[in-house]
Amino acid sequence: MELTELLEISRQERSQAKPVQIRCCTAAGCLSSNSQAVKQQLEAAVKAEGLEKEVQVSGVGCMRLCCQGPLVEVEKVGSGESKGETQETLYEKVTPEDATSIIGTLKGKESHLSVVKLEQPFFTYQKPIVLENSGKVDPERIQSYIATGGYQALYHVLREMTSAEVVDTVSRSGLRGRGGAGYPTGLKWATVAKAKGQRKFVICNADEGDPGAFMDRSVLESDPHRVLEGMAIAAYAVGASQGYIYVRAEYPIAIKRLQTAIHQAQRLGLLGSQIFDSPFDFKIDIRIGAGAYVCGEETALMASIEGKRGLPSPRPPYPAESGLWGHPTLINNVETFANIAPIIRKGAEWFASVGTGKSKGTKVFALAGKIRNTGLIEVPMGTSLRQIVEEMGGGIPDGGIAKAVQTGGPSGGCIPASAFDTPVDYESLTSLGSMMGSGGMIVMDQTTNMVDVARFFMEFCMDESCGKCIPCRVGTVQLHGLLTKISEGKASQADLQLLEELCDMVKHTSLCGLGQSAPNPVFSTLRYFRDEYLALVRE
Repeated sequence: MELTELLEISRQERSQAKPVQIRCCTAAGCLSSNSQAVKQQLEAAVKAEGLEKEVQVSGVGCMRLCCQGPLVEVEKVGSGESKGETQETLYEKVTPEDATSIIGTLKGKESHLSVVKLEQPFFTYQKPIVLENSGKVDPERIQSYIATGGYQALYHVLREMTSAEVVDTVSRSGLRGRGGAGYPTGLKWATVAKAKGQRKFVICNADEGDPGAFMDRSVLESDPHRVLEGMAIAAYAVGASQGYIYVRAEYPIAIKRLQTAIHQAQRLGLLGSQIFDSPFDFKIDIRIGAGAYVCGEETALMASIEGKRGLPSPRPPYPAESGLWGHPTLINNVETFANIAPIIRKGAEWFASVGTGKSKGTKVFALAGKIRNTGLIEVPMGTSLRQIVEEMGGGIPDGGIAKAVQTGGPSGGCIPASAFDTPVDYESLTSLGSMMGSGGMIVMDQTTNMVDVARFFMEFCMDESCGKCIPCRVGTVQLHGLLTKISEGKASQADLQLLEELCDMVKHTSLCGLGQSAPNPVFSTLRYFRDEYLALVRE
């Protein structure tokens, strides 16, 4: 395929666009609320009114305000005095029976349906980079992605840039890995590019397992080609010819859409051999995880891809030097790869201008818990927790009071309301005893028992421990037992002291990140909510 062919597909897709676009969310959250039936009824209503030539009904990905789903957006291009202007209306909690009413509005009829205010902080504070196509493109049609400029960044790097220039661009952008600790992406790419080996691999870690997290799932369901394009650019930069997407079996919609996207890209010559008539070959396969949380750790993930039991292994050697089947391997998560094409298209300086000094760009969060507006948000690094919780999230329902925010999943910590003015970036969250993690953000109100929160996450880590190393296998069980004893009011001061000592031991002696970070929720709740522990401890 040549660039002219790609541009022709884009031109045709845009020229065939109808004046009225009706987009129905078909991501997992809305599908669980029967949005597929809503879409079918919308299509039937359009046909019944004879509006097929003017109206296009599409299934799209996540529209972000998940608590109000199913969501349906109607976008109309104005005529007359408002010719060329776009009018957008977002309907919330739409039922199949509401389809007739929505189509009726196109003929001037009034509707009783509830409409989402698009000018509210939940939307206006967002800066979509990763999510710029989410809720706009049809994830099951490659033409829809190409019409937004899709795969042009891949063409640009293959035909106009060297591998070293691609690595340099990513390095200058300041992008850091969005899957956990925030390792500089460009540095990781440079290490793999310099590594010696006849074969190299690129892996997309989509094994998202944190409680309350659904960022990667939403991106894969909403814009799978964006991730494939990012992986292909990465493969060219480091010299790899084979890629794998390791995705959880619990994400059937994401898996289905990825399979469709890979097949479509191969059919157009955007994956496979001699992409864009260049010497570059790159193939992507999917590997489905069986639900082991520890397989989110990169060495355990690689063992699983190799057909072995998903157990972590000591590092060094690091995957960049000796990874999958002993070959140099680049591993990034879904959100990291989704940032790559925009960086190539708009430049490293553009991306670096967003965010803070050491935390560039934006971050996608799954906002959940005791809060009015739950859903998917993407904000510039440096946005304060208070802005996210009180303004974007709308605060606590029923006049409640925010008590804490838990970030980073089981590896993170609980941040008290007194620290809500802290900017959200890697260093600030770490200084508070938490971490960015993959992007889960759970809000808690004044009724939340923080000892129970710590026990919940410890139970999760205890159940998900692979059992390979004693500190994690035995330590998490003992920690859970101590937390249970405390929560039941049966513990003494000696037990509390033992809890802290055991947390320190598990943190510093466990083999992988699961065990090393398992005590974090305990450390943070002891740090900020120690009085709740003391109230349960007997003198």
